[in-house]
Amino acid sequence: MGMQSDRRAERVLCVATGLLVVAGMTTLSGQRGGAFRESRDHPAIRYSDGPTSDAVTALDRAVQAGQTTLAFEPTTGYLHAVLDALDVPVESQVTVFSGTSLQASRISAENPRALFFNDTVAVAWVRGGNLLEIASLDPTQGVLFYSIDQEPTDRPAITRNDRCLACHLSWDTLGIPGLMTINTLPMPDDPNAYAVGWTTDHRTPLSERWGSWYVTGAPPTVRHLGNTTEPIEYVPGVLPDPAPVLDTLEGLFDLTGYATPYSDIVAMLVLEHRNHMTNLLIRIGWEARVLEHQAARPSRPASGQQEISLEDTAVELVDYLLFVDEAPLPSGIRGTSGFAEWYSALGPFDGRDRSLHHLDLDGRLLRYPCSPLIYTETFDALPDAAKDAVYHRLWEVLSGTATEDRYTRLDPDDRRAIVDILRDTKPDLPEYFQDTVG
Repeated sequence: MGMQSDRRAERVLCVATGLLVVAGMTTLSGQRGGAFRESRDHPAIRYSDGPTSDAVTALDRAVQAGQTTLAFEPTTGYLHAVLDALDVPVESQVTVFSGTSLQASRISAENPRALFFNDTVAVAWVRGGNLLEIASLDPTQGVLFYSIDQEPTDRPAITRNDRCLACHLSWDTLGIPGLMTINTLPMPDDPNAYAVGWTTDHRTPLSERWGSWYVTGAPPTVRHLGNTTEPIEYVPGVLPDPAPVLDTLEGLFDLTGYATPYSDIVAMLVLEHRNHMTNLLIRIGWEARVLEHQAARPSRPASGQQEISLEDTAVELVDYLLFVDEAPLPSGIRGTSGFAEWYSALGPFDGRDRSLHHLDLDGRLLRYPCSPLIYTETFDALPDAAKDAVYHRLWEVLSGTATEDRYTRLDPDDRRAIVDILRDTKPDLPEYFQDTVG
């Protein structure tokens, strides 16, 4: 790529690293909640040097012990071997062409970055890049970032890469090393221009999502910011021009090496929900661990800027868990890659063959609006105080005890279905969930 392309990539990267004040954040500022205010290396956390037990740690140990091999392919390197080893489906592929990555200078509309994910692992590949990037959710340590050198060797090392924290530790990740989906408006061809962007999740209107992303499967009725490399004059509250409709990525760029010809809209929707939900789970777990540490040392004052309230954090988490503020989806959204079918087939299932992974896609993302990330090891590993606060608030909402107006969108049938599914699939559910749902 030429010098001008490199400079453009560097300017986009500034959005993620925090070197710029990013315009456009007003669209989401009202949705921001609290943030973790202690150090990631607080004695109760020890993010940098604490023990880890996530899937990538286990994979690296198996590779170094010679128990598992990772095949190297000329164009994709270790991509497919890692996806297979971590049970990440190729159907989850989504593609982004903003230079918000360690490999920004290699990313363009003709060579977008491809992301793949499941509920706990994400893998990023750039064609021609020298790294395969991985983010993995550890049950207690939160999101850990790794990379693999894209060079053939018998036992490739999967190493921690904390350079990723330049982007992945900010207010937008709730003050913890976390995940985010960045919407970046395509930049004008001007060497003095800087990128404009903001983070998105399931609360963001579709009209404010997917700048510098390719999106396949979106019907013509969906207004969004994706599928165009032309500069966008974004005005908050004003619908953008209709986006180009893409059934596949074929014809947009050379697809050599890409796992599928899709950047699936359903995968995009799930990814956006998953990223912020992950951060909320980590944050409440870390806060509870800090409180336990402080309780054991009552004579030592807390270093945080404000008192931690697990009850307040649980309210924020449960509202998001139950999609209380979900932006409405239009009818007619259908996936193109097979991801929707893969995701909806995931369990666990209740006695009526229902799963929290079941998609809806006609007006909302999930058939039963409760995040399936409640099944992650991270949720199960929450300290008792955090889990109790979450379950207590979850029951208040689902039982109808919480009467705030925002909960009226959860109709009685949804509440009963969610409780029934949880009763059958969450062994540690408190006894009070056996009571009658109002």
